[in-house]
Amino acid sequence: MAIVVSIDAGTTGVRSFAVDETGAPVGWAYREFPQYFPHPGWVEHDALEIWEAIVATLTELVAKLNQPIAAIGVTDQRETVVVWDKSTGQPLHRAIVWQDRRTAARCDQLEDDGHLDMVRSQSGLVLDPYFSSSKLEWLFNEAGVSKGPNTAFGTVDSWVLWNLTGGAEHATEPSNASRTMLFDIRSMAWSDDLTDLFGIPHSCLPEVRPSSGRFGVTTTGLPIPAGIPVSGMAGDQQAALFGQACFEPGMAKNTYGTGSFVLMNIGSTCPDPVEGLLTTVGWQLADGSVTYALEGAVFVTGAAIQWLRDGLGIISDASEIGPLAASCEDTGGVYLVPAFAGLGSPWWDPYARGTIVGLTRGTGRPEIARAVVEAMAYQSRDVVDAMSAASGHQVKDLRVDGGASIMDLLLQFQADQLGVRVLRAKVQETTALGTAYMAGLAEGIWSSTEELAGHWAADGEFDPAGNADDVAAGFGNWRRAVERSLGWEVPS
Repeated sequence: MAIVVSIDAGTTGVRSFAVDETGAPVGWAYREFPQYFPHPGWVEHDALEIWEAIVATLTELVAKLNQPIAAIGVTDQRETVVVWDKSTGQPLHRAIVWQDRRTAARCDQLEDDGHLDMVRSQSGLVLDPYFSSSKLEWLFNEAGVSKGPNTAFGTVDSWVLWNLTGGAEHATEPSNASRTMLFDIRSMAWSDDLTDLFGIPHSCLPEVRPSSGRFGVTTTGLPIPAGIPVSGMAGDQQAALFGQACFEPGMAKNTYGTGSFVLMNIGSTCPDPVEGLLTTVGWQLADGSVTYALEGAVFVTGAAIQWLRDGLGIISDASEIGPLAASCEDTGGVYLVPAFAGLGSPWWDPYARGTIVGLTRGTGRPEIARAVVEAMAYQSRDVVDAMSAASGHQVKDLRVDGGASIMDLLLQFQADQLGVRVLRAKVQETTALGTAYMAGLAEGIWSSTEELAGHWAADGEFDPAGNADDVAAGFGNWRRAVERSLGWEVPS
């Protein structure tokens, strides 16, 4: 039996996940790692703690499997910036996480200076602190990180690959590179214009290789044997698009994770920039073929559940959110906009802040919990509406995954808001599944994407069932709540 392992280094934890040649899960292990918030709007990780969590999960998973591993895939939180010393392998600063907003003013300045059109046309992105380039610039200019030849930069996939291969490989792939705002998604190469704009030396950048293809082999001293090929890498959301078998243009998925990310396959041709949305590389296969995607990014969905648990104490475990939200018929007119780190698509407002409106004396824990769940669906509808309008493709159904997709309440509410069928994948960890598929495809375990598509199955289907007037009224009130959150923080 061929076993492929995927390492999913997410925003709040690491999952090591194994599948067999049918794509069926055969084991997994998970560890959270700490989050650091040194100032309001700043979010950091310790890259060594991420690696320690990876080692712990691999140790646990290998003990469960007790059979050989044919290949390894790596998927990761995107945009997060890791810098380390090539000679020692030690981080030079805490990783700056994709949610971090410390460079908002710098991005405003760049837009005021007239750089937006060039950035949009080459990177497919918008000038927002979400992306890696301004974070890396900050590390060089404000934190004193050296620009010397021993400095390595990477998104988390590069850091994981470096450690898996004992420092032999400093590489990434196009889906992660396309999120740095340093990569030209048309020429598929690091952009001199963008690296010059942010003052980034090419010496610190990883080599860009196809998402499905051999990156290197594991070193000695790991919980897994040496010599196992690392043959698939992709950013988490593109990996989920692949894992959901969205191989045809117009197919779309939504992942309800720390944030929510809607991606639509738009084929092999890179389109012109689309207002309110991102254009990104989906993946590149070993034959050089490239698939592009439109993306809408919602910064906070599952993270709001963590906030209910850790910040407010409304729940003691994330699993309580569904039953608590379902214990009331509606929110009683409460709307919660979780703009804790600004708003992403389609608003792109780093100065938006979290807002709760409609509170009454009768508001309790269930209503607030339900407002958090409904906010996930409302934010996703904002993105899907913008995507359909921009692409000319009406989403016929939406394939969903991620931790929160276990909630039937959420998926039924999502179907009602979108007016289309929502399909929950049987294997919900499609992010890990996607890079397992990429790795296995590169190593001949699977022969084609058509074969992979045959493994996809749903374990839940949710058709629209809401009253049209109620759906429209709820969405209208949501938009009113969003208006109150926009531009709340005054730029300094």
